[in-house]
Amino acid sequence: MRVQKASSRVLDRIDLHILSILQDDGRIVMKDMAEKVGLSLTPCIERVKRMERDGVIAGYHARIAPQALGLQILVFVEITLHQKSEKAFERFRRAMLAIPEVMECHLVSGDFDYLIKARIPEMTEYRRLLGEILHVADGGQSKSYVVMEEVKETLALSVMR
Repeated sequence: MRVQKASSRVLDRIDLHILSILQDDGRIVMKDMAEKVGLSLTPCIERVKRMERDGVIAGYHARIAPQALGLQILVFVEITLHQKSEKAFERFRRAMLAIPEVMECHLVSGDFDYLIKARIPEMTEYRRLLGEILHVADGGQSKSYVVMEEVKETLALSVMR
């Protein structure tokens, strides 16, 4: 399978294998990576560096258990803005970027404008967060979903099909 990316370079089977391995273990030793994908060390390192340079590999991160930081509650919020102007959308976007509890914010099509994912320590904190979000929405509406059980959560993309 060959996947084309934005810079018009094609990701081949070995690139996809490297990406799959890195998603599982971003701290893998390059020597071990080379062995797993069947390359010598230098070509393997060159492929990884090329994918980093080209933006295919966007970064390396530590995944922290939210509970270790006291962030017990996961909530999703649908937001419908009162005004639908470009200025209102930009104002809302900038405000969401500045709120640390907001992990994700997506402008979506459908019955509402934004879908927000946030982690908070307790419900009293959610009241404050929702108030802050609704203030920026300028009279907009919200619908909240508090997660009772996290069945699956991953950042990994399906690269080997």
